[in-house]
Parts: sequence; C-alpha cells; structure tokens
Amino acid sequence: MAYGQHQSFYLRDRWLSKGLRHLMGDKRFFYNKDSFEKVGLGKNMLQSLRFWVIATRLVEEKVDKDQKRVHYITPLGEVIYKFDRFVRFNETAAILHYEMTKEKEPATAWYWFFNIFPQQVVSKDELLQFFVYWVNEQETREVSIKSLKRDIECLLKLYTAGQSTFDPEEVIHSPIQKIGLIEEHNNIIYKKIPDIKDIGITALMYSLLDYKAKKGIDTVSVDEIVNEKGLWGKVFNMDRSSVVNALELLVNRPLYHISFTRTNNLDTVKLPDVSPIEYLQFEYARKVESLV
Repeated sequence: MAYGQHQSFYLRDRWLSKGLRHLMGDKRFFYNKDSFEKVGLGKNMLQSLRFWVIATRLVEEKVDKDQKRVHYITPLGEVIYKFDRFVRFNETAAILHYEMTKEKEPATAWYWFFNIFPQQVVSKDELLQFFVYWVNEQETREVSIKSLKRDIECLLKLYTAGQSTFDPEEVIHSPIQKIGLIEEHNNIIYKKIPDIKDIGITALMYSLLDYKAKKGIDTVSVDEIVNEKGLWGKVFNMDRSSVVNALELLVNRPLYHISFTRTNNLDTVKLPDVSPIEYLQFEYARKVESLV
C-alpha cells in the first residue's frame, strides 16, 4: 500500500492536461531536470502531478529495456485527453474518482475512505485515528502518522476545496469537487449521497463495465452494486434507492443499455457486450457532438 505520494498537493484544474500533453512527447518527462520549468510547476508539485496521473490510471508506469522508469498513457488517458482533457464534464470527474478509489494502490487512503470506512459523519480528528488504526492492522512496517495525516488532509481537500469562502487557498478548485461526495462543516466530515446527474450515467455504466471486464461476468446483482468494494454503493456513497433509480435510467439508454430483472428479491442486471473504453469513446463522441 502507498501513502503520502501527492506531496500534500491535491489535484488542480488543468494539471492532468499538462501532464498528459508532455508525456505524449517524452515518456521520461517526469525525470528530466527541467520538466518543472516546462510545465510551470514547482518541483514538489511536479512529483504530485506524477502521482495524480498514475492514481487516476490515465498513465501507467513501467520499466523499459534499459531498466529506466517510463510512463505510458493508458487507453483511458487517451480517451480523456481527446474528449475532456480539462475535466469539464462531471462524468469525467466521476470516472477519475472511481479509478482512484477502486483498488488499494496507489491511492490507499482514497480506497479506505470510500470502500472500508463505514461512517457517514465523523470529525477530522476521529477520521485520522480510524485511518491510523486500519493502516497499523494492515501493515507489517511502521508508517509515519504525519504521512497518514497528509493523506487525510489531501483527500478532504480534493473533494471540498472551494466550499469555504474563508480560506484563500481554497479558491483553487479541484476538478473532482464538482461531483459532491464529501462536505465539511466546522471540522465535521459528511459523506453525501450524490445526485445521479452530478455523477453522470456514463460514469456509472463505465464502472459496471470495468467491473464486468475485471471479473469476467455478464450479470451483477443489485446487492453487489450496493455493497461490493469498487462499486456504486461504496465508491459513490449511493444507497439502494439511488442505485435502483440509476439502473432504471440505464435500461432506457438508446444503445448499450442494461437489462434489469426484478424477481423474488433477487434483482439482477445484465450488462451490454461492450468494453469500458469502447463505451466511453461512443458516449463522449455523442456528448461532444451534441454540444457543437
């Protein structure tokens, strides 16, 4: 598991676009001495950007034949860069959030908060205590409490920056903030059930198709969608009612719709035969065309 790799900087608007654009021309961009000047960020911010492009799975880090670390843009990164590199659409923000939270690494705090931590309301101090306790249970090595505290602070900023008018640093919004999953008032943290439109049907379907591809399945139960790690109930704070409402919207899609069967309390969803990336390409192209 991984901690504190964001250098305490939450993801900013336009950072992902900058990172992807430079990596297209140089797979070793993050390791060049003058890269921070080219991208217009400080050295620590550049390392933070490296974390964010990997954590959102827009970029994959590999070792080349010369045993040097290089970065390749993933198929998801290519789609996002082509259609919404500045994360203007809520669907894109929700997909990035999903990619960060669906697995333990590299954004362990994000995975824990949305998939493991059960409370809907908690103070900041208690939240840190719960995270430290969980990490100590999971790890055989000692992890710095300062590092874990930075993770919690960065996580909260990613979803709440801009909510307060009293902190001048918070005028810099995170592109993820718009999906409305967390609120903070007087040091109390609230997990919020979002409006379906704030997440976007495209993002919800993408996550199901990604789950389908990972598990090698064609059907998924509503109970799984509500309770399974990496799916809607956990990742998007959705209760059963909002899950069912979203599924009913997916039934009525003109193409790549689901089949939703409700019998004997065993509600099941049959997913369409399309890959997550093919689906995104289709939906983004349709969305962009409608805006022209």
